[in-house]
Amino acid sequence: MPRTNSATSYGSVAKSFHWLTALLILSNLPLGWYATEVAEAVATSPTEPLIARATFLFSLHKTLGVAIFFVALARILWALSQPKPGLLNGDRGIEAWAAETAHWLLYGSLVLVPLSGWVHHAATSGFAPIWWPLGQSLPLVPKSETLSELASTLHFVFVLVLVATIAAHVGGALKHHLLDGDATLRRMLPGRIDAIPTARQPNHVLPILAAAVVWLATLGGAAALGWFGSAEDGPTTLAAVESDWQVESGQLQVTVQQLGSAVTGSFGEWTAEIAYSETPDENGKHGDVTVTISIASLSLGSVTQQAMGADFFNAAEFPTAVFAADLMGTENGPVARGTLTIRDQSVPVEMPFELTITGDSATANGALALDRRNFNIGNGVKDEKSLGFGVDVNFDLTAVRAP
Repeated sequence: MPRTNSATSYGSVAKSFHWLTALLILSNLPLGWYATEVAEAVATSPTEPLIARATFLFSLHKTLGVAIFFVALARILWALSQPKPGLLNGDRGIEAWAAETAHWLLYGSLVLVPLSGWVHHAATSGFAPIWWPLGQSLPLVPKSETLSELASTLHFVFVLVLVATIAAHVGGALKHHLLDGDATLRRMLPGRIDAIPTARQPNHVLPILAAAVVWLATLGGAAALGWFGSAEDGPTTLAAVESDWQVESGQLQVTVQQLGSAVTGSFGEWTAEIAYSETPDENGKHGDVTVTISIASLSLGSVTQQAMGADFFNAAEFPTAVFAADLMGTENGPVARGTLTIRDQSVPVEMPFELTITGDSATANGALALDRRNFNIGNGVKDEKSLGFGVDVNFDLTAVRAP
């Protein structure tokens, strides 16, 4: 059998690309679904074997996805260099138009599905790694939870288009074989099978436009359903506080070690009630602070959902964490000395910080090292290779003195 195509038959290279692509896709689609099911089980009941299984499944799914991406590119480049055997039912206008539209939807989806998944992976943190020599990042793709969430939604939408197109493609092939009795399906099987195309063939412009309309309509439907909404669009859960010093801007971040990699997340919603005087009292106390944190506002890469689960923060039952401390002056600088309450555990902590006051404006930053086990967080995960015991907390803020 010749390697190249002719006007009446497909060559061995095109057939190999076709069946290799089919094998990879039909393996990876159920694998991705099963990996998601296991990940949801981890979020509700994390155990070491379950976490290891989810990690393996997602790594395999992502690696196969990258393989599909490069196979698809090679397949498209080969197809562009070859004559394409014509349709055997080109004289049936609607059927021929639908077949060509499905053809372009398949080629486009073979690129868009794995690429959107790879962008999601590269933009987030806390991931199961890709078993691939190119590493975990992509050029021009920054670490961004907003971009990661967008790419994740696009990935799901493109998968829906791909699944529907595959179903239509398989249905059409079976119709040709069982009802029409022509060689459309047989000429993609091993061996040389020539089949004379009809004289009339559809043009490529309308099917390409139709494929674009399908993608745009699907994206529009997803947008109408609110699939592209961000967690930042949710309602505010913490009431504003009156304070001697009002926080104008700042960030509160946590860093954990997950699967040997540092994963940094931030809380999008927190309040700080601050009383501070440059002149300390006789005990060295300058004031006090109460920080209230909305647990559900945490964004922690791909493990955000898991962090909200009952074995971790248990955000449903314990929606806030509170740090109440006295602001003390010491020989080594100021410290916030008090109690941190997370879940149902209150632990004494001391956070050194740096403070600069210029007139009625102040900037402060500090860091704190915690052990998650002291707060009954992730007790089911006892292997530090899966999730480290240490948690680094750091903050920075700018505040102004209230009138």
